[in-house]
Amino acid sequence: MFAERDLSEELLDVRAEHAPDAFVLDTERDFETLPPAVAESLGLYADSLSPASYPTEWLPESAPDQLFTYASEAFTVGMPGDGGVVWTTQTDPPTVLVKARLEGSPPEFVSFLVAEALVQIGLDVPEQFLPFFGATYPDLDAAVSLSPADTYQLAVALYEAYLGLHTREAFGAWEDSVPGLYDAWQDAGERVAPRVSALPEDVALGQTEFADAAELACSAIKHDIEIPTPFGALATEAYREYGPGYAVRWAEKTFEQLEE
Repeated sequence: MFAERDLSEELLDVRAEHAPDAFVLDTERDFETLPPAVAESLGLYADSLSPASYPTEWLPESAPDQLFTYASEAFTVGMPGDGGVVWTTQTDPPTVLVKARLEGSPPEFVSFLVAEALVQIGLDVPEQFLPFFGATYPDLDAAVSLSPADTYQLAVALYEAYLGLHTREAFGAWEDSVPGLYDAWQDAGERVAPRVSALPEDVALGQTEFADAAELACSAIKHDIEIPTPFGALATEAYREYGPGYAVRWAEKTFEQLEE
């Protein structure tokens, strides 16, 4: 299922700075969540495993089953919405997994995703949104008039925005030290910028669902590009400082305005 991935010199430099003990593995099959038996096989590479679990009181009754599984004592690695590269600190040392779906993608783009994961590990933050929101997740659920699946998608996006506020500083400093990765970061931002700028009109016309718009806008924050209203309020130092409480208040105000 897993094979160690060869890393470029630039990725080795990023790993040395941000997550020196982490190992990076390719996966032979695509996945959203690894079955516990497969996840436990990461023990062949790690020194130890420490599965995480969280209080079910953090979850509204309507939350998707995957969230209840993640909160349980089952060893859960990866969740829907994680993208092509995931990481976990439930292994010691941490693990970065490159999914099979990225096979055939531009190598520089995949390298950037791996570098991003290494930077995120170095932030010492949760690997998923649930421990980020914690006991405030029911408040987020109550603040929005979305389906449980769309609320989940929004929570993923909001946490992605929070991470992006931290990682973009590291990415911006790569111009001289790891220029190939810097160029990949810049290129991805330039490609997504036109789609992001069109989001307010697309949502207003019903061409894009709110959760989908949030996913795109929040993922773009890491590229340090202009983010339109209402998502621009997340691309701020206030969100970086106040975290989940700020996100919940943003959701309350945004949906009050949408429903007027």
